[in-house]
Amino acid sequence: MKLTILGTGNALVTECYNTCYVLSSAEGHFLIDGGGGSEILARLKKAGIDVNDIHHIFVTHKHIDHVMGIIWMLRVICQNMNAGKYQGEAYIYAHQELTEMLRVLAEMLLNKKETKLIGDRVHLVPVTDGEQKEILGHRYTFFDIDSTKAKQYGYMCDLGDGRKLTCCGDEPYNEKEEPYAAGSDWLLHEAFCLDGQADIFRPYEKHHSTVKDACELAERLHVKNLVLYHTEDKNIARRQELYRAEGETYFTGNLLIPEDMDVIEL
Repeated sequence: MKLTILGTGNALVTECYNTCYVLSSAEGHFLIDGGGGSEILARLKKAGIDVNDIHHIFVTHKHIDHVMGIIWMLRVICQNMNAGKYQGEAYIYAHQELTEMLRVLAEMLLNKKETKLIGDRVHLVPVTDGEQKEILGHRYTFFDIDSTKAKQYGYMCDLGDGRKLTCCGDEPYNEKEEPYAAGSDWLLHEAFCLDGQADIFRPYEKHHSTVKDACELAERLHVKNLVLYHTEDKNIARRQELYRAEGETYFTGNLLIPEDMDVIEL
């Protein structure tokens, strides 16, 4: 399996795209979130991933930097279905409240030729806390991260051979996530800014973590590979250098600070 990072930034970035990515294997592509707009289509094209080959999507929560790109995906998928270009069905997974919101947004923003496919060939699939689903040959366990803002779900993916990948969403780790995150071979975690610049970016007011916070967590949970994303973009030219310098002080595993469009072999 490989991880294609389509975007690495937080909600208000202008130097990169909002955080979203694709998990790809021989069985197909699984899109996680969509960023804040139609740029998702350009990112997929640049990555060499055909929209018509994406049949599974997971949306973590309702914030616009995660959801609006999904509306564009819905539009293109439905249009291509109607044009005979998209074969098979599409599945969009999210918690119950969010699946209803996506349905309403689609009805408000898309035309009837497109929305008539929702419930027919496009399936909005609610997932519950702790629910497991087999998707593209891998077992995913979805879980509520107990957000203090909008309800948000993360997931754990069984990579096979006893290995697992865990996504904690875009908020600080909650202790209830320990059964999923502890001992992860790959942990995807937000890092809003450097700890040394917390007075500038004020991550805690926005309910986010610093690089130091995420790295200390990964060390405590015995994570092998830590991927940091959902960052600020003021340090974009030196982000990898600066984040790695701070993070490696607290984390002894493999620390990755990807740029947009990076591909990581899992």
